[in-house]
Amino acid sequence: MSQALAPLYAQHIISLRQRADKALTLGGFDHLLIAASMPLRKFLDDQDYVFVANPHFRHWLPLTDAPGSWVVYTPGGKPKLIFVQPHDYWHVVPAAPSGYWVDQFDITTVRTNAEAVALLPQGRRAVIAPECPSIEGVEANNPPAVVNYLHWHRSYKTPYELELMREANRIGARAHRAAEQAFRAGESEFGIQLAYLAAAGQTEAELPYSNIVCLNEHGAVLHYTHFDRTPPQQHRSFLIDAGASKSGYASDITRTHASAGHQEFQALIDSVERAQQGFAAKVQAGQSYSELHIHAHHTLAEVLREHGLIRMSAESAVQSGVSSAFFPHGLGHPIGLQVHDVAGFQVDESGGFIARPEGHPYLRMTRVLEPGMVVTIEPGLYFIDMLLESLRAQPVSNDIDWNKVAALRPYGGIRIEDDVACTDGAPENLTRNAFAALS
Repeated sequence: MSQALAPLYAQHIISLRQRADKALTLGGFDHLLIAASMPLRKFLDDQDYVFVANPHFRHWLPLTDAPGSWVVYTPGGKPKLIFVQPHDYWHVVPAAPSGYWVDQFDITTVRTNAEAVALLPQGRRAVIAPECPSIEGVEANNPPAVVNYLHWHRSYKTPYELELMREANRIGARAHRAAEQAFRAGESEFGIQLAYLAAAGQTEAELPYSNIVCLNEHGAVLHYTHFDRTPPQQHRSFLIDAGASKSGYASDITRTHASAGHQEFQALIDSVERAQQGFAAKVQAGQSYSELHIHAHHTLAEVLREHGLIRMSAESAVQSGVSSAFFPHGLGHPIGLQVHDVAGFQVDESGGFIARPEGHPYLRMTRVLEPGMVVTIEPGLYFIDMLLESLRAQPVSNDIDWNKVAALRPYGGIRIEDDVACTDGAPENLTRNAFAALS
């Protein structure tokens, strides 16, 4: 894969340099300094939390474990990497830079963070780094004019980035297949998680987010990360929301399965699956993501009606908030260097905020889709006690079949999620293509 990535990466760096040139001009700066950042120390301890490199740093190069290092770019010059490789016998020292990307940088290796800071250029500097932990000898300013411009253009993935995201989906699909097999074999949530990690070849810390592995009614907890160690007496349903990483880029995949013999819940899964594929097909240039989210509510309300859970029109279900009780989160979000990637609400290169539709506070993107964007499409239907109980005291309660709700409550919920790239033509479903390649 490395040989194929080399020319894509060269073009990627050209794009990043052009964007940086414009961003620095807008902000009135001479240099762009991007910190890999440092691990955050645990309170009252001498150990650190797991290190996660600054996404701006990872945008320039595929180094995910280089704490203390810096990318330095001055318009007209070659990008520089100040690489910290400490003398250390307590921890594994980061390997010397190598691979398809090194020719694009002037690389200087130092032994300490202080040495790295001493090599940073002076003058008008845009310093992109977290404020905590602070970096001794340099102050992060994260100038809005620069950051907003870079975030806006991070929405448009280069061919290099898309290839890494395809690979992240291939890893995730392989691990999802192993997780399903573990579910079918009667494993606990913890056992399923171990099967996933083994198939992905990644530790929990290397995954882009904490896996959600739910058996039965646990699927009603949207961010369930508990991992029961003991299998339930009966495996009725399995919801897994789990991704993988490739050189700092994420995949985010969700699947829901029913045990054999649970036909009613399987039929509901099949209906959500068809709806989800219809939404994914609409990931096309010019499509408002907010409008697609509202369309999803109407479609899922129709699914509820067809399966006898509600006795009202789809329009009434959406207007009354009934659909939101069964589908309480957003349709999806931008994805890339971060699982919930940046600029999902930006008006333009200079910033701004496009408001969410009224009554939909958890939607994570409101922009119009354009070629190069990658978004998740993750509709769901859930049986969440606290949300459904709020409907019981309302007049709409009479239009809900509570016996059917009670029958499906032990299954928790359904969510199906793909990562989909918007193109100049038909969308590219990175996730479905990855699963198809396994067949």
